[in-house]
Amino acid sequence: MVNRDIGFSLWLDFVERDYLQNEFSKLIENGIINGATSNPAIFASAITTSPAYKSQLENLAEKSAKEKYEALAIDDIRTAAQALRASYDEGNDGYISIEVDPFLSNDTQGTIAEGKRLFSAIGEPNVMVKVPATNAGYEAMTALLSEGISVNATLVFSPEQAKRCFKAMKTGIDNFEQDSRGKVDAVISVFVSRFDRLLDADLAQEGIDVSRTGIYNAAKIYNLIKKNHTPNIRTLFASTGVKGDDLLADHYIRELLAEHSVNTAPLTTIEAYIEKKETAPKLPIEEDIINGYFTKLADSGFDMDEVYDSLLKDGLEAFEKAFQEMLESIK
Repeated sequence: MVNRDIGFSLWLDFVERDYLQNEFSKLIENGIINGATSNPAIFASAITTSPAYKSQLENLAEKSAKEKYEALAIDDIRTAAQALRASYDEGNDGYISIEVDPFLSNDTQGTIAEGKRLFSAIGEPNVMVKVPATNAGYEAMTALLSEGISVNATLVFSPEQAKRCFKAMKTGIDNFEQDSRGKVDAVISVFVSRFDRLLDADLAQEGIDVSRTGIYNAAKIYNLIKKNHTPNIRTLFASTGVKGDDLLADHYIRELLAEHSVNTAPLTTIEAYIEKKETAPKLPIEEDIINGYFTKLADSGFDMDEVYDSLLKDGLEAFEKAFQEMLESIK
């Protein structure tokens, strides 16, 4: 559940047309979620498996694959934005995110142009443009925010990425606020569970607690962002779904419950979380505890810089692959 008393937001990490037109609004009305996110893999799954897109695809037969995708995605994001608009208008988040073409991750000007084009085509103010946290992405974040387009920095794994996102976002927001009285927000999406899926087997062999790396890393980044006291830049905890049965389904929501934060999660994860109605914040975690954990990892031969680089590379490639396979399927 959303907890406005502590500034905790819960967003749905799922987009599919039938769901958006039916059950989605109930989650909003019941105060369970106050936002949503999408990514290339989510759209690829929806478009290639749901019959809800068949009719529109037939009407787009003469368009290119990317034009077809964008037409479908724009309609879905607009539907979600309109369902969330009342939340947005009352200052209760109400954002839906759409990601730029993943093949633009190293193209600053291409990212800016596509972000502006998608935002304009959707035509709703409560849309966040998702930009990967790459060297090219930081400049794009500043440019988009400067023009009043809210930004979701995605594929954030390392504290250094988070620092660069924050700096880029703060510059963009300051630029915008100098010229306008409008509203613009930003979130830094820290990916969590992928650390544990990558490292847990090796950590167990070393006798190190498992299923904690993603949480401690996310907690470290949360502390970095929180200490800057910038209301319209928040930590968003992403990649919070659980694979397998070793952890409770809502593990990464409960363990990262924090003031002034967002958690975006799959539907099954949210359903598991609301059954327990846990509301006590688990963050912040003291820096000494976090640093002690990562010192233990380093002493056992785990190089976190290599882990960060590997996860970012894998994340970018996975989104590119999902996007390309989806385009091939709708040619």
